[in-house]
Amino acid sequence: MSSTLSVLLYSSDAAVRAHVRTAVGRRPALDVPPVRFVECATLSAVLRTLETVRIDVCVLDGEAVPVGGTGVCRQIKNEIFQCPPVLLLIGRPQDAWLARWSHADAVVTLPPDPMEIAAALAALLRALR
Repeated sequence: MSSTLSVLLYSSDAAVRAHVRTAVGRRPALDVPPVRFVECATLSAVLRTLETVRIDVCVLDGEAVPVGGTGVCRQIKNEIFQCPPVLLLIGRPQDAWLARWSHADAVVTLPPDPMEIAAALAALLRALR
């Protein structure tokens, strides 16, 4: 594992991206390397980034518009060879079935609690070892 891990952060809302970055910080847990966020606001940017940049984990906003993170997750899980693990941010706990449908590896409800999102991201990063 490299010294810094890359996390693709997709949301059409800059405030959501800022909230996730602030909640996670530079290091989601002491036993995982620091993270560097690669931010994307559109589906095309997500696909281009996954093709050109080494990404360790994706964090996708299920409430993004016009393409929600659940659809993006399902698409990349089905189309990207060795797709990175995905942490899906959902609007309500009742949307957990959508996360299962999308093949997300972990789920956190919006707005993300800092402890919960850091723990979920750290768990995905630990699994890379």
